[in-house]
Amino acid sequence: MAIQTAQVSIENIDDAEGLDSVMTALKNITGVTAIDLDAASKMATVRYDDTDTSIHALTAAISMVDYVTQPFPIDAPQNPE
Repeated sequence: MAIQTAQVSIENIDDAEGLDSVMTALKNITGVTAIDLDAASKMATVRYDDTDTSIHALTAAISMVDYVTQPFPIDAPQNPE
């Protein structure tokens, strides 16, 4: 077991409902031990056990609740919603 700490950027989070959605998504990942979500800096600091999960699972969970976790290239297609 190795506890890791990762910082993940979260774009477009601007209300309490968004914060709750991201927190719920991260809390539901097996292996996540602590979450510090800072809406002002649009960053989440997550501690997790790397034998149970990975940084890829964290970013996927955030993406599932419709928040961008990394910037897209300028020529990337836009989100249809």
